[in-house]
Amino acid sequence: QLQASGGGLVQAGGSLRLSCAASGRTFSSAHMGWFRQAPRKEREFVAAIMWSGLSIYADSVKGRFTISRDNAKNTVYLQMNSLKPEDTAVYYCAGFRSGSMLSESSYDSWGQGTQVTVPS
Repeated sequence: QLQASGGGLVQAGGSLRLSCAASGRTFSSAHMGWFRQAPRKEREFVAAIMWSGLSIYADSVKGRFTISRDNAKNTVYLQMNSLKPEDTAVYYCAGFRSGSMLSESSYDSWGQGTQVTVPS
């Protein structure tokens, strides 16, 4: 089970940190990801972090967002800086199963989503 939190309304250029608390799985050995879905758009990959700490990012957020994890707290984070109106979306954390880490079909558990709004 995944529980995402930390969303909100922030002005352009501001920052937010999303959290995703995991339970019911061996978190320390799990790859985790963040996806987002903007209004009238498909859900898209944002970032992922492997159990080793190695991370990958979508080009649209590279250099602005940082994914991290705290295995002692069974939590994965998404630090979002220099936010833009186009970052407005519902953000979902997900647990990886197999396949490409960029594809949502490779994830088999999903949090409920947390809304991030950056007004233009």
